[in-house]
Amino acid sequence: MGVQFEDGLWFQIVDGREGETPDVIIYEICSFEGRILPYSITIIDTPGYGNTRGIKHDDVVTDRMRELFETENGVHVLHAVGLVMKATDNRLSDRLMYIFDSVMSLFGNDMQKNVVALITHSNGRTPRNPLQAIEAANLRCAKNDNNQPVYFLFNNQQSEDRADEAEYCKAADRISEKGMREFTAFVENSSAQKLRVTTEVMNERIRLTACIQNLLERIRQTEQKQTEIKQIHEGLKTREEEMKGKEVTIHVDEPYVTTEPIKGGHKWLIFYQGAVTCPVCEENCHKDGCTKTWLPEFCEVMRGGRCTVCSRRCPASVHVKGKWIYVNKTRRVEKTIQQVKHDCEHKTKFENQKHLVENLEKEMQELLEGKFKLVDEAYQHVVRLEQIALKVDSASINVHLDLLIEKTKEKGDARKVQKLEELKRKVDEGTKAALRYKNASQV
Repeated sequence: MGVQFEDGLWFQIVDGREGETPDVIIYEICSFEGRILPYSITIIDTPGYGNTRGIKHDDVVTDRMRELFETENGVHVLHAVGLVMKATDNRLSDRLMYIFDSVMSLFGNDMQKNVVALITHSNGRTPRNPLQAIEAANLRCAKNDNNQPVYFLFNNQQSEDRADEAEYCKAADRISEKGMREFTAFVENSSAQKLRVTTEVMNERIRLTACIQNLLERIRQTEQKQTEIKQIHEGLKTREEEMKGKEVTIHVDEPYVTTEPIKGGHKWLIFYQGAVTCPVCEENCHKDGCTKTWLPEFCEVMRGGRCTVCSRRCPASVHVKGKWIYVNKTRRVEKTIQQVKHDCEHKTKFENQKHLVENLEKEMQELLEGKFKLVDEAYQHVVRLEQIALKVDSASINVHLDLLIEKTKEKGDARKVQKLEELKRKVDEGTKAALRYKNASQV
């Protein structure tokens, strides 16, 4: 902005929101007559990942970024993504690896040439420790002619006492002035990247998480049904003699679906948190709470007018958003054999089947096919992320891979199992460190 060391004054950002929860903040620095910059600058400042506010706070930051990139009056292009690091960091901490992992998994792969390191507390020398951290994290970022990560050095000392340490302050100012000049040149020469791929990456991660959550619920539902069928089989076998000529009853743990309230509600006139559910399938499609819109049609799990999660892939228009979710439970009931037969035929629509056991097995097969369909859907989200994300083998994906590999093996799809296991093997030391930090922070 044209400020010189001799001026003794600097522009300073003053945050007057003391005591409030930090959020994503946008600063607009406008060009004006007589100053060095012929253009305005938009700075998107995100609260630090992995700090004392916890992992849940990081999810909020990511959600705010997605909203910013998607809204009509938001930010739709970026010239640079700056990772702020200290030159004085003397070790590769798990927290630093977690930050790298979080940022890498946030953006589309078309942002690689726009990711740079901003090194603070610098003495002007090559920042070897931060560069080692970038290399260890396998960070996909802008590279110079020597194939080294692009970085810029800073050492802000505006508030230091100049009377006793004038030379030190001047040296620090020269470092910052040079770093700012070089960084400004980088931004001027960078091609602005549209954020379409980045928003798609964010939404794909939401869809994958929703699919996994629904898959876990479907597995539980299938296990409950398996228990009921086993009880019916045992009841038929043990009471075979009694069934001749008279009505008999058996006790079973009958699965059923109910609803339970969750936290959520309106803020101003906007429904800012609630679960998107499907009344047709009686399933949760976005269980954790959609904050994007109060209309389920615009939830991230919807694509092409249909849901990507529920069993029947129902139209978005039949879904609802509210402060409740579906829950699978069981209850101990007494049933006659005729009731069991009627229930089975009614649910599975196999009226022409001759044997009750065959009907029950058909119903179980339908449940298994539905479960495997969801496994395939989750697999496709992983494949899509591999195609578009700056980092696919991130901590956020890694937590799902073991379950997907296990369920894909059950399905017997060797090709997909191999693909998922290859992705699991790609996990680098940076992602392992990120996982350690994430798991420790959630305890």
